[in-house]
Amino acid sequence: MYMKRILVLNCGSSSIKYKLFDIEGESVLAQGVVEKIGLNGSNLKMTLPNGNKVVLEGEILEHQTGIEYILGVITGKKYGCIRSLDDIDAVGHRVVHGGEKFNSSVLITDEVIQKIIDCIDLAPLHNPPNLSGIMAIKELMPNVPQIAVFDTAFHQTMPDYVYLYGLPYSLYEKYAIRRYGFHGTSHEYVSRKVCHFLNVPYEERKIITCHIGNGVSITAIRNGKSMDTSMGMTPVEGLLMGTRSGDVDAGVLTYIMDKENVGTQAISTIVNKYGGVLGISGVSSDMREIDEAIQNGDERAALALKTYNYRLKKYVGAYAAALGGFDILVFTGGVGENQWKTRAAVCENMEFLGIKVDEEKNRRVQGVEGIISTEDSLVKVVVIPTDEEFMIALDTLKCIS
Repeated sequence: MYMKRILVLNCGSSSIKYKLFDIEGESVLAQGVVEKIGLNGSNLKMTLPNGNKVVLEGEILEHQTGIEYILGVITGKKYGCIRSLDDIDAVGHRVVHGGEKFNSSVLITDEVIQKIIDCIDLAPLHNPPNLSGIMAIKELMPNVPQIAVFDTAFHQTMPDYVYLYGLPYSLYEKYAIRRYGFHGTSHEYVSRKVCHFLNVPYEERKIITCHIGNGVSITAIRNGKSMDTSMGMTPVEGLLMGTRSGDVDAGVLTYIMDKENVGTQAISTIVNKYGGVLGISGVSSDMREIDEAIQNGDERAALALKTYNYRLKKYVGAYAAALGGFDILVFTGGVGENQWKTRAAVCENMEFLGIKVDEEKNRRVQGVEGIISTEDSLVKVVVIPTDEEFMIALDTLKCIS
C-alpha cells in the first residue's frame, strides 16, 4: 500500500509542532504548533494553505490533550483538510536521542518504546515529551503505524576515534558517555538537497553543513555519511549558540561550582539557558535584536556576534582539515538562511580553502535556495532552507513501505 498522508509530530517540553503531508501530491495539508502546554495562555497556532495565521485558545494541560486538539482541528468542518483520522496513513515522530541503540528510523513497537525510555538519561529534557506524543497517538489512533526518527541517528556513522572523549574508557562502557551529535535530520536533509540542487552525486562529495539557528551545529559529511559533528553527548558542546555556551573548559565548570557554591543543576542551567549569545551580550539570544543593539552602539552585543562568527569559522576550518578538503559548504537554519552578514563573516579570508563568496549574491539570497559563491570558487557555497519535518515524513514513508 502506498502511503499518501503522513502526520509529523515534534513534541517539546511545552509545545507540539505538527505538519500533515500529502506525500503523493508533495504538499502540506496542515501545519501549526500547540504552545504553552500546561501553562496559562495555551493555544494552537496554525498556518492555513493560503498563508493566513489562525490562533485558537484553549486549556491544554498535557500532550495528549494537545494532540487531541490537533486531530480535532485537521478533521473539523471549519479548518479540516481530511474527512477522518482513517485518512492518516502513518505518524512520524521526532525523537531527540537514540543513543547507540538506533542508527536509523524505526517502526515503533513496545520494544522500541522501552529503548527510548532507556535513553531518557541521555536527554532528560527531550525524550520524555517525545514519548508523550508517541503514547498519545498509541491511545488515540491505535491502528496507525508510528515511526521514530532520531536526531542522533545520522551521526552514528562517526568513527570511534571521533566520538570518544578523553575520559576513562570504563565510563564509556558503563554509561555510554560519548559524542552523539544532534540536528541529524536537518544535516541529512540539506546535504542531500544541495546535491540534488547542484545535480552532483551525493555519495561522491565532501560536504560541510552549517545548521545555524538558536541551536547551532556543523557536520562534516563524506560520501553521504556523517564523519564528525560539533554537538556532543548533549546539545551543549560545540559552537556558541543562542543561550548554550558551546565549548567550555571542564575545569571552568568545577571552578564556578566551588566559587559560587552551586551544584550540577545550577551549572546545567548556566550553560544551557544563560550562556551563548545571551550570556555574552546580556541583551538577547535573538540575532535580530543583537543586530539592533549593535547599531545602537552596544559593545557587548558586538563582542557576542564576533565570538559567534569566529567559532563558526573555526569549526569550518577544522572540518575542512578532517575531510582533507571539501566540495560544498551549506548554510541552513534561521540565521544561516537569512543573516547574510554571518555567512560573509564565516567565509571571509577563506580563499586558501577554495571559498570565494559573491557579495551581491550573498546579500540577495534570503530564506531561499541559492548559490552565493563566485563562478571560480573551488568550493560551492550554497544556502538551502531546511525542512526537518519533510525529512521525517520521507523516513516514515520509507519505513512503512
